[in-house]
Amino acid sequence: MNLADKIFENPDRQATREGLGNAMLKLGQSNPKVWVVSAGLADSTRADKFAEKYPDRFVEVGIAEQNMIGMAAGAALGGKIPIATSFAVFLPGRCYDHIRQSIAYSNLNVKLVSTHAGITVGADGATHQMLEDVSMMRVLPNMRVVVPCDALEAEKAVLAAVEGQGPYYVRTGREKVPVLTTAESPFEIGKAELFREGKDVTIIANGIMVFEALKAARELEKQGIDAEVINCHTVKPLDEKAIVASVKKTGAVVTAEEHQKAGGLGAAVAELLSEKLPTPQIRVGVDDTFGESGPAPALMEKYGLTSKEIVKSVREVIKKK
Repeated sequence: MNLADKIFENPDRQATREGLGNAMLKLGQSNPKVWVVSAGLADSTRADKFAEKYPDRFVEVGIAEQNMIGMAAGAALGGKIPIATSFAVFLPGRCYDHIRQSIAYSNLNVKLVSTHAGITVGADGATHQMLEDVSMMRVLPNMRVVVPCDALEAEKAVLAAVEGQGPYYVRTGREKVPVLTTAESPFEIGKAELFREGKDVTIIANGIMVFEALKAARELEKQGIDAEVINCHTVKPLDEKAIVASVKKTGAVVTAEEHQKAGGLGAAVAELLSEKLPTPQIRVGVDDTFGESGPAPALMEKYGLTSKEIVKSVREVIKKK
């Protein structure tokens, strides 16, 4: 499915956290087992919508993220399906030990959904620009990790996480980003989606970087390079079959993510290919540094999270084929 022409005309823009809010409302109506646990940021995470409509199934713990995880674990043990929400710097950042011990180790049916992840938190600065969370969560046994590309996909991801069994981590953001998918677009945990077919290079991206990957592919086409673009929303379990099949065809790969290069999507792809199909690869991401305060677009530019960096990386990696 080639989405490039469609999304560049006049894309609708929504923050992926809006998908979380919409999903919680739907789940509140359809599944009485769903509870929402918040740590003092319900308006920002959009959990306030659920709280207003289903107050008997909403728990506000205040600024006590570790307690939130403990309550979510207890609710799961009691047969509920808790969704715990906070900013990514706090969830998983401030309560990693509790997630590891109380949820992942015990394989509890808790859904962890962060908002305000990545450099696009913007003016909040380095302390709130969580760029390490995917690496933290994907190494945990039993944990599934999902990074949706837009608000509609975020909604589907939360709904699918609740439908699934065991712990999930879904990462969303604050910045409004183009809506690339539709209500009818397929979505399945663990299954990457082919957004653009190509034969010269594979670009694998997630989150906001899927849009940048599509922009890059359009520019590369003008330069005579046919790029395949894969939306790899699920970092764990990784869609190994789809990735290997694409890279076997193209012979080169660039990964792109709003995250540290270490430990995230690019690292997961590199680990896979090193064992299954050694292939030239370049990772686009934040390069071992913290962010800073500033407008989201300016930070994306400064830290190399743009289509221009992807184009540059594609041209470099193709030389290594």
